[in-house]
Amino acid sequence: MSLPILGMLQGAVEGAGLAMLGKAVGAGIAVIGAGIGIGRIGGNMAESMARQPEIAGTIQNAAIILAALIEGAALFALVIAFLIK
Repeated sequence: MSLPILGMLQGAVEGAGLAMLGKAVGAGIAVIGAGIGIGRIGGNMAESMARQPEIAGTIQNAAIILAALIEGAALFALVIAFLIK
């Protein structure tokens, strides 16, 4: 029985298997980091809205903008990870 990751590493021509493994690890780290960032924004937003309900709209707008910036950074990281040759 052969594991898929070991199959990528075996028979690699000029490190192509290691490059594919690097792409997978880089993409995974980028997605995990974005998930953590957006989760923290959501949690802190809910806490802030509970403390000061009168400025909930302002907090929500700022949180949406920050989440979009994090998604943009994650997309950039994914593109760079997939450009590895």
